[in-house]
Amino acid sequence: MRIDAHHHLWRLADRPGRWPPPDLAALHRDFGPDDLAPLLAAAGLDGTVLVQTLEDEAETAAMLALAARHPFIRGVVGWTDLKAADAPAAVARVAGEPRLRGLRPMLQDHPDDAWIADPALAPAIAAMVAHDLAFDALVRPRQLPHLLTFATRHPTLRIVIDHGAKPAIGQGGSPGWRDALAALARLPNVSCKLSGLLTEAEGGGHEAVRPYAEAILALFRPGRVIWGSDWPVLNLAGSYGAWLAQCQGLVPPADHDAVFGGNAVSFYRLDAA
Repeated sequence: MRIDAHHHLWRLADRPGRWPPPDLAALHRDFGPDDLAPLLAAAGLDGTVLVQTLEDEAETAAMLALAARHPFIRGVVGWTDLKAADAPAAVARVAGEPRLRGLRPMLQDHPDDAWIADPALAPAIAAMVAHDLAFDALVRPRQLPHLLTFATRHPTLRIVIDHGAKPAIGQGGSPGWRDALAALARLPNVSCKLSGLLTEAEGGGHEAVRPYAEAILALFRPGRVIWGSDWPVLNLAGSYGAWLAQCQGLVPPADHDAVFGGNAVSFYRLDAA
């Protein structure tokens, strides 16, 4: 199976005044399953993981409804407030949805970089583990040390770092990024997505991305690297087919089955049927 393990869908009418802003013309419109399906067909992909973009349980419900109608959406990564008083019950409730496979707090722009290291998350994380849900870590390089604290504290939680932690490729890089990522790669419960890097290159193109992609592959090895398009955000920097082709060129052919499908199926417990 070939899986796109990270993409988004949205309707602007459901998110007035929220991201994406009008000045991002390539993104400021509706993106639905019918827009993505031809790209998947052209790329020879069998399914996807749909990932949240808002701290909003209504968006999660809408994504699950789309997954119920469109079989290529094999998994959904949603959101719930993991520090709410009733977080364990909320996790249990959403875990009962057939296509819900993980949860993702919006950490990248959170005012408190150490939010993820707060022990108060423990009840919600215990519920995630009990219901076999994965955790998507949407972080930036400065938050990686706090993610390390979190990942060490919860060794049975499956964690994947989205977009390689979004290194500032277009600004010459993020000091300490590789060392911080290496520390996380030493933990067996942590994986990393080969996704989102082209956007972080800020026009630098595929060659600017290459050393960062190679670092992710070297640190996590093919067994814990999961490919994703980050479409339609990808449209800011390139095309679906070109990003997939670049990554296929970087990953040794013997590892394609794992990186472009098998790892996603295993990590997200996707239905292989």
